[in-house]
Amino acid sequence: MDRQVTVIVGAQWGDEGKGKVTDFFAGESNYVVRFQGGNNAGHTLVVNNEVYKLHLMPSGVLYPNTISVIGNGVMVDPKVLLQEISELTTRGIQPNLRISERAHVIMPYHIAMDEGLSSHQDNLGAGSTKRGIAPVCADKMYRHGIRVGDLLEPEMFKEKLAKAYDFNVSIIKKVFGLPFEQSVDDIYNEYLGYGEKIKQYITDTEVLLSDAYRANKKILLEGAQGMSLDPDHGVYPHTTSTNNTAGFVETGSGVGYNCIKKNIGVAKAYVSRVGISPFPTELLGDDGQKLRDKGNEYGTTTGRPRRVGWMDLVQLRQSVRVSGLTDIAITKLDILAGLGEIKICVAYDIDGQRVTEMPASLSKFRNAKPIYETLPGWSDMTADEVLTMTKDGYDSLPQTIKNYIEFIEKEVQCRVTIISIGPGREQTIIRE
Repeated sequence: MDRQVTVIVGAQWGDEGKGKVTDFFAGESNYVVRFQGGNNAGHTLVVNNEVYKLHLMPSGVLYPNTISVIGNGVMVDPKVLLQEISELTTRGIQPNLRISERAHVIMPYHIAMDEGLSSHQDNLGAGSTKRGIAPVCADKMYRHGIRVGDLLEPEMFKEKLAKAYDFNVSIIKKVFGLPFEQSVDDIYNEYLGYGEKIKQYITDTEVLLSDAYRANKKILLEGAQGMSLDPDHGVYPHTTSTNNTAGFVETGSGVGYNCIKKNIGVAKAYVSRVGISPFPTELLGDDGQKLRDKGNEYGTTTGRPRRVGWMDLVQLRQSVRVSGLTDIAITKLDILAGLGEIKICVAYDIDGQRVTEMPASLSKFRNAKPIYETLPGWSDMTADEVLTMTKDGYDSLPQTIKNYIEFIEKEVQCRVTIISIGPGREQTIIRE
């Protein structure tokens, strides 16, 4: 990490391997910060052949001297958080954790509301994980949300909860016609209990990070999901509910960094996604299933099979532009090994027009047909070959992999500096 502040965001639909890239750099960082999303996202880390699946915890939690921060832009389900803390401590990891007192809390009625919304939205939905993210974001904007700090103030929590409960439960029952049996008193007592259990971690993280920045500490900010799921710049309405581009860092962490940041966009060597939307480069049938199985493309949070397809440079081009990417990390190049040739989408054909930038129009995106370039593939790599490549660096990669990387760089005008050729922390090449 050559800059004090580094941002890591998804450059596709999410599931790009951001957790591995964050974990790789976290050991050099004093602070690793989640700045948006919630437990609707998941990061899988492989360290010393041990697999860790994180949902709310920042990916730096495996380093004992790194402080992990859940920023104000994260939606926190305290029950899930406590389960995650318990799982880590059982495995001998004591989380060095701080939680923003300004982060909003996912309540039971948000999860019930999510169920009703998903059914109502149907084909215009996002394929929600039904973790309550959209409803808690809505409550935040309605101004009757519950924040983490409220769980430590019983009277204020009771006052806010009364309004939020009546509003949400009325919609659940009267609009969606769904049952909701949990009483306001039961929720009040349950969540006061959660507040007591996480009290030791709650603090004013914006002051914490501001002080750290002034003290020249290294800060790594970790995003969830990806560019095409951003509610402003993505394929709306098939999106998530929190902004996940690099520009949301200041809002979601609470510190205005007046500095030059390294903005790393993580892109898989192919594309995958969980959820509903048009997907121009999607591979169906046996070809899609083979790629899905080889890449173990099943959701970290839900276990749902991910849809898979060829790399889409129209999508990546937008990520470079909107997030101001300084670097790209390419993951899972090893999964494409063994293919005779590899397709890569350079533009869309939309009603006879060649389009090189993501359209805002959903109807146009539905009609988008990929325009491909075909590149030679590379052979399967043995474990010993991967080890040699990671030791010897970029120049030791097969020329066909280098051609693939350099073709991407030329098309999207951003340098690929991080190359992952396996799931392990050590199977990473940094290109100077």
